[in-house]
Amino acid sequence: MDDERGQTTVEWAGLVLVVALAMVALSAVTGGNLPGAALARSIAARLICAAKLDEGRCAEMPDPDPELVAAYGPELAGEIRSRAPTIAYEEGMRALPVDFRSCREDACAEGAEAGEVAASEVGEPVTLFVHAVDCRPGGDAVERGYECEGRRAEKLYLQYWAYYPGSQSWRILSDVGNPGHHPDDWESYQLRIGGGGAMSRASSHHGYSHGGGPGNWASDAGWTTRAGWGPANGQYRVSGGSHAGHIDEPRDELRRSARDPDAPWHAALPRLRESRFAPRWTPRERVRLIPIEPIARRHGERYEFAVTPPWEKFVYRDPEHRGTG
Repeated sequence: MDDERGQTTVEWAGLVLVVALAMVALSAVTGGNLPGAALARSIAARLICAAKLDEGRCAEMPDPDPELVAAYGPELAGEIRSRAPTIAYEEGMRALPVDFRSCREDACAEGAEAGEVAASEVGEPVTLFVHAVDCRPGGDAVERGYECEGRRAEKLYLQYWAYYPGSQSWRILSDVGNPGHHPDDWESYQLRIGGGGAMSRASSHHGYSHGGGPGNWASDAGWTTRAGWGPANGQYRVSGGSHAGHIDEPRDELRRSARDPDAPWHAALPRLRESRFAPRWTPRERVRLIPIEPIARRHGERYEFAVTPPWEKFVYRDPEHRGTG
């Protein structure tokens, strides 16, 4: 009999494909909240790619993140990758979040002003640093000294940290002499995942925002602090200059009123505000993700920043902390 090792049969390939599609369907029905759902989606997607059912999507699919797997294991690494946000940038903004270990100047962090962007003009990849606080049963958050009491219990917190070499309070004040300018800027997009689904927030200056608009100006200016949690939709919107972030804009009822021809003139403002973020974005699949815990643990003291780095912030150990300092 001929040696057929390494070969497969139509029946076996069909069975694998059926299992893959079942995994995708189950994830969709449950909203992705079953244990291991992110890993299942990742495995199913790659099985579908192997069967050549979606070659366009597969061509853009990154290889598994070895650094994430080494730091968190395959299941949590899959959750972190699948939950990463798509980054949308304010119109006219050129700065990109980069790896501080290779880029500490504005010049190496600037990219195109429009379209899909995954790297700066000198090749620095768009990067988010990841920190996980796993307060679920079996998680290691308490062992690592993180806060897991009260509302934090049995939840998974994922923090995606963005580093920019420089910042100014307002985009129109771009000169170095203005009082809002400072080197180094750490901002974040954070997720709280529990029995009720996923909630998200993004850092402004001293607190957190969820939606844009006047209700968040005090937080963006650092006058107040906000918890800022709101429903997650997978978007992280970055304001020019300050790099303050928020999750969405505006709310659905305001979108509806903006489309109503009989609505007052100011109802169209949310639509205009939303359009500022349309021209430039980084898809989640093209964001480089780096676990920050090994860097902080082994080399944290080696780096000096003008602002407090993530591993020295209160929110790094207490994921419900309202301040960003």
